[in-house]
Amino acid sequence: MDELLISNFGHVRVLTLNRPERKNALSDTLKQAIIEAMLDAEEENAVRVIVLTGSGDVFCSGADLKNMRSNDDQGIRFRTPMNRPERNVYEVVLESKKPVIAALNGSAVAGGFELSLACDLRVSHAAAKFGLPETKIGMGANFGSVLLPRLISPTLALEMLMTGEYISADQALQRGLLNRLTTQDQVLEESLKLAQQIAKNAPISVRRVKAVALKGLDLPIPAALRQDPGMNPYLSEDRKEGIKARLEKRDPVWQNK
Repeated sequence: MDELLISNFGHVRVLTLNRPERKNALSDTLKQAIIEAMLDAEEENAVRVIVLTGSGDVFCSGADLKNMRSNDDQGIRFRTPMNRPERNVYEVVLESKKPVIAALNGSAVAGGFELSLACDLRVSHAAAKFGLPETKIGMGANFGSVLLPRLISPTLALEMLMTGEYISADQALQRGLLNRLTTQDQVLEESLKLAQQIAKNAPISVRRVKAVALKGLDLPIPAALRQDPGMNPYLSEDRKEGIKARLEKRDPVWQNK
């Protein structure tokens, strides 16, 4: 059975974690499959938005602890994850130039929650729970420790990180971690609706605003206003097409150039 399923809905690429019997735990095979699928989607012009979701009732339960222990009972492979030269799965998702949406079909905990934090937008349902329980088992949520305080109040982030307790979907929505809250059977449909809304826009412009917004968070405002992410929609053919289509009262046909 493939651990990652890949499907397309127009200009939207959907990647489905497919280990429901293990609550979609992140095995080495699954992590590598996500990395390869993300890089492939990055290179395909037809793909404008990427959606990550899971099979079954759980989005992702994090690292596969059985797999981790059988591979390395001493934890050597996991001692310096922040010092490795290669990018891990969280970094690949986070650094995607294209919009990435987490369609959280169920709870996301530990590395599964970190994977959702690496996405740009998140959609879930009321029964889902989220948390970083690594401190309860003597581990460290390295990626979550860096990213969560940038997404919500640092004091609330520290509470989640240090207690290891879960929060509800309603709490996640109130704290700004979720963009949409819907019913469980509508999570993927709502995520696709959001993805297709984005995909209708000029791809160059979407990539530009994502790059400027995210890179600008770490810069003083004057420097953020002057940053050059390497793509200029004002010089693109799509800008001309967008204006022309608006004047002609029709949908634009984007060329991604």
